[in-house]
Amino acid sequence: MLVLQVVKGGKQLNFRAVVVVGDMNGRVGVGVAKAKEVITAVQNAVKDGKKQLETVTVVKGKTFPHRADGHFGSAHVMLRPAGPGTGVIAGGAVRTVLELAGYENGFGKQLGSTNPLNNARATVEGLKLMKTHKMVAEERGIDVKELYW
Repeated sequence: MLVLQVVKGGKQLNFRAVVVVGDMNGRVGVGVAKAKEVITAVQNAVKDGKKQLETVTVVKGKTFPHRADGHFGSAHVMLRPAGPGTGVIAGGAVRTVLELAGYENGFGKQLGSTNPLNNARATVEGLKLMKTHKMVAEERGIDVKELYW
C-alpha cells in the first residue's frame, strides 16, 4: 500500500507492507511494517510476522475442529469446517492465512471490514479459538469419553 504525505517540500512516499508468515503446519502470523522503500517494508513485515507466530489447531482432514468466528476491530471472519476434497473456499486475506496455516479444507467468509490487515488478524483470532475434544477434556480434567455423557 502506498502512503502519501504532502509536506512543505513536496510529497513524501511511504510504503506499508502486510505480510502473512506460516509454516503450513499449524503456525501462522501476520506482520506489518512501513518504510520508504518497498523491499525494506516487506523485510521488516516478515520479521514482525515471525514475532507474531501463533499455534493453531489443524485436525485430521486438514480442516477446523468446529465452527468459529474471529473478530478484530470492525472485521468479522466466519470459519466453518469442510469435508476432504473441498479445498479452501475463502477470499482475500482469509484464504492466505488459512493456506499458510496448513488448512486444506474449509470455508471462510469476510464480514464487515474490507481491510486486509484487520481481516487477516481476525482470521488468526478465530483460529486461536479452535479446540479439539482432547484439549477440552484436558482443560476440564476429565477423560475424553466423559465429554459425551
